[in-house]
Amino acid sequence: MGDQVRLRPVEEDDVQLLEDLTQDPEKAGVFARFGWFDPGRYRRRWAENRLIGEDCGTLVVIRSDERLGFVTWRRRQTTPAAYCWSMGIGLLPEARGRGYGTEAHRLLARYLFAHTTVHRIEADTEVENIAEQRALEKAGFTREGVMRGCGWRDGAWRDGVTYSLLRTDPPV
Repeated sequence: MGDQVRLRPVEEDDVQLLEDLTQDPEKAGVFARFGWFDPGRYRRRWAENRLIGEDCGTLVVIRSDERLGFVTWRRRQTTPAAYCWSMGIGLLPEARGRGYGTEAHRLLARYLFAHTTVHRIEADTEVENIAEQRALEKAGFTREGVMRGCGWRDGAWRDGVTYSLLRTDPPV
């Protein structure tokens, strides 16, 4: 169990990690740095609901007792009668490129399918984020297509790629 990646609820001491991975340019990395947006939001949300609610949530990715980063999900309405989960991940620089992200994606998808009735989980990333695309594919997600000019980062519009995993897809 020592080297196994696990997910756990966010504790108060983890809030700084979430802020660092979304606000600190060195820790966030090229593809997760979108500027200075409401740096206190994680602290407020943690105080409100410990970062787990009906429409969204955040869990910490750990290995043994070492914090590696976090995963998130949020509800996205797809029709008036249906929704899917849209998920994301943020890992510390030293945790990237070691397969932890792939396993964290798998674990979060299993958790969401086990505890909700949702049929579809989505994940988006930038076209240039090849590492995240590989992690999603290894976790069993299917590449669906390119979204032209869908994201603004670092002074330019960026193309994105959408991936999905259905409840009926074979497990990986």
